[in-house]
Formats: sequence, C-alpha cells, structure tokens
Amino acid sequence: MWELISRSPRVTEMIGEELGRLLTLGDVVSLVGDLGAGKTVFVHGVARGLDVDGTVSSPSFMIIQEYVGRCPVFHADFYRVRSYRELEGIGWDDYLKRRGVILIEWGNLFPEALPSEFLQININQTEPIDTARLIRFEPRGGHYEAIVKELADKCGYLA
Repeated sequence: MWELISRSPRVTEMIGEELGRLLTLGDVVSLVGDLGAGKTVFVHGVARGLDVDGTVSSPSFMIIQEYVGRCPVFHADFYRVRSYRELEGIGWDDYLKRRGVILIEWGNLFPEALPSEFLQININQTEPIDTARLIRFEPRGGHYEAIVKELADKCGYLA
C-alpha cells in the first residue's frame, strides 16, 4: 500500500497520468470514493497517460465508455448498476477478455466483477482544504505491487 495527499485536482490528474504511463494490456483499476471525491479527475489523468485523445467523460448512464489510446481503454462506472446480473447482461466478461486497460469507478459495489488481481485506489476528501484528497493505492497481486512501487518512486515528491 502507498498513499499520498494531493492538494489540487491538477495534482490528482498528474498522479493519474503517471499511473497511466505504467499500465499495460489487461490491467484493471478500481476507483473507490464518495461522490465528488475525484475519481473521474483521476481517470482523466490515467487516460492522458495512456495516450487517449479527446475528453474522457463519466460513463454514469452508459456504464462503459471505450477509448482508443496506446491500447484500448474501457472506463466503467458501476454506480447506477443494480446487480451483477446487469453487468453480465452488458457483456462484462467480454470486456475482461478483450485485454485493454479497464478503469472502474465504484468497483467496490460489485467485487465479484473484479479479477483476483487488480489495483484498488481509494480517493477521499481531506480536511481542512476542500481540494485536498488522500489517495491510497492498494495493490492486489505482485504485478500491481510493482506498479505501485514504481509510481511511488516517480511521484513520491508530490507527497
């Protein structure tokens, strides 16, 4: 586990961008945090690090948005999903098999939808600065431990 405090949305996005540069085909990232915590801001940075052109928007009503970068990027939002069965109905397993990078907001709502190894990122607002966020990286598996270590080495100066 590694954590740091981001003092602005721009820094949150920069950390996401650094993570995006480290992600490869098949990686899965679950983002957890309250509404307005900065999950989508973080995803914007990850997408930039993955060389996605254009603006990444929250897929709240579509469940999954697809983007083209240096590899396929699938941005999912489970907030409005009512059941795991609904995810199965949209072909969730097919997305996992397509071997892109999968970024999931509210992934904690359906842990059964996540592979055994993934990277969980918790983003929480901190006091007293409205724009400050505590970002905690919790790797689940050796591959993600290595990614978090490299990210900490690159972004440790921000902490």
